[in-house]
Amino acid sequence: MTLRLQIQNDMKAAMKAKEADRLGTIRLLWSAVKQREVDERIELDDVAITAVIEKMLKQRKDSIQQFEAANRQDLADKEKLEVAVLVAYMPQQCSPEEVAAAVTAAITSHGKTPAAMGKIMAELKAALSGRADMSEVSKLVKAGMAA
Repeated sequence: MTLRLQIQNDMKAAMKAKEADRLGTIRLLWSAVKQREVDERIELDDVAITAVIEKMLKQRKDSIQQFEAANRQDLADKEKLEVAVLVAYMPQQCSPEEVAAAVTAAITSHGKTPAAMGKIMAELKAALSGRADMSEVSKLVKAGMAA
């Protein structure tokens, strides 16, 4: 089942079950997907939809930090519920060991020169996109190149 079809089916199920919070989050996701499709005049595949979800998750996590810093736990809890719904559409996450092994392999194949950083990150993004936090991967690459 494609991610697009899964989102549509989950939206219908949430409507029937009268799950207002879950339905609202799924509608936000569907709206973001449709907006990107209209903007780019294409139909998004699973990889592109995953990128939309990653962006939405990053926004929610930033909001949670801001709300908690401002002592707005009610808003932070709402964002956490949205994160829980969105995470269900992400592919299986890589273990830290798998990420470290991929980083080590990429560094060994491209070398430790500063010019190789872009090639390493491009290779890792293709391999780990949606399955690992790319900011953490970048930190691991930088640490591996410094060592």
